[in-house]
Amino acid sequence: MDQTSGALLSAFSFTWLGLVIGISFIEAPLKFRAPGVTIPLGLGIGRLVFRALNVVECVLAAGLVVAVAVGGFATPASVLVIAVLVLLAIQLAVVRPRLNRRTDRVLSAPDGAELPRSRAHLAYVGAEVLKVAALVALGIAAR
Repeated sequence: MDQTSGALLSAFSFTWLGLVIGISFIEAPLKFRAPGVTIPLGLGIGRLVFRALNVVECVLAAGLVVAVAVGGFATPASVLVIAVLVLLAIQLAVVRPRLNRRTDRVLSAPDGAELPRSRAHLAYVGAEVLKVAALVALGIAAR
């Protein structure tokens, strides 16, 4: 394993981990508790924040792929990179479109209209939890 590629793989993993923890597990739930933040306002902010997060995640994912390709990593690191990429792909291609459709329905509903709870949020959080575990393992395996 190439030392530089290992260092990059670890840095990309832990940077991505920090972003996911900071945004998905801290910022997202707390924004709805802030005074004056309505559901539509929170959803609008969330869309922007998660769109930006997903762009950065794609850049970091590309960095992981390059680091693994150049560094000649052992199977565990390669499997973990694939796991992270699959989880991100599921979030972007399957779960986020469902969340976007739900957000559209909430934003277009008359004020005060209650919509049924969404299971897509649970799917997104579940994928985030798995992604966090894979990123921790990857960051450690890369050292």
